[in-house]
Amino acid sequence: MTTTSPIKTAADLTPAPPSAPGSGGRARLKLGAGQQLKGGPFTYAALVVVGLGSIFPLYWTLVAASHDQQRVLDSPPPLLPGGRLWSNLQAAWEQANLGKAIVNSVVVAGCITVATLFFCTLAGYAFAKMRFRGRGFLMTAVIATLTIPPQLSVVPLFMMMSDIGWGGKLESVIFPTLVGAFGVFFMRQYLLEALPYELIEAAKVDGATNFRIVWSVVLPVARPAMMVLGMLTFVQAWNDFFWPFLALNQQNPTIQVALGQLSASYTPDQSIVMAGALISTLPLLLVFVVFGKQIVGGIMSGAVKG
Repeated sequence: MTTTSPIKTAADLTPAPPSAPGSGGRARLKLGAGQQLKGGPFTYAALVVVGLGSIFPLYWTLVAASHDQQRVLDSPPPLLPGGRLWSNLQAAWEQANLGKAIVNSVVVAGCITVATLFFCTLAGYAFAKMRFRGRGFLMTAVIATLTIPPQLSVVPLFMMMSDIGWGGKLESVIFPTLVGAFGVFFMRQYLLEALPYELIEAAKVDGATNFRIVWSVVLPVARPAMMVLGMLTFVQAWNDFFWPFLALNQQNPTIQVALGQLSASYTPDQSIVMAGALISTLPLLLVFVVFGKQIVGGIMSGAVKG
């Protein structure tokens, strides 16, 4: 008498996943598509600490700007806002001529940001996807300029601006920083991975010129990286103090130079200085609120590899 064994299906033939040591035979859980890691209490505690540590300097600036100097220097210092915020803001605005300083900073940072995005994107595309003699040497030379301290070029740059007749003018701050080596390297690295040659070749087959390729192919692909580079460039230009302090004068300052003048007296009023610092921070917060979604999207698109 013969017995027949049951027919095994594909599910029966599939080996069982190995169990983790010490798991009592339970299969190890794996994250699939669409699943997310869940944070525990320690994760939330760490996020709260980091968030409070990031917000506290801005909050303390607000608190110090809303009290008088005597109250700010008390021990222990105040932890809640006071009632002198508006008067301190008015005093800082009038003493440091912050209205003109903010306009000058917007012009300087805006021009530098637009020019950096334009030139660095073109240069990054050329170094990433175009073939020409000396490309490797020129890219090495661009990167090598990052190792040169900017203080070494201050004296010849100041003499050059004086000879041109730009001493004390905004042009002396804008033109030396229209393009940066970091921006060229950043855009080159991004386009090297994000822009496939097939798109460029397809555009050439369709009869597109180089300018048409840049406008219709390169710029849409490079937009996420441009948002990140634009934010970094704007913040750096807005917060720059060293070169504008040397190139400009008290009648035509940027915001950081004006704040330096506000705290340059023998006994500066710290509450008014903090009020000026609060005013100078508001435009940066406004820029991040308006373009924050695009900036975060650009960072994430560069972090996730397709």
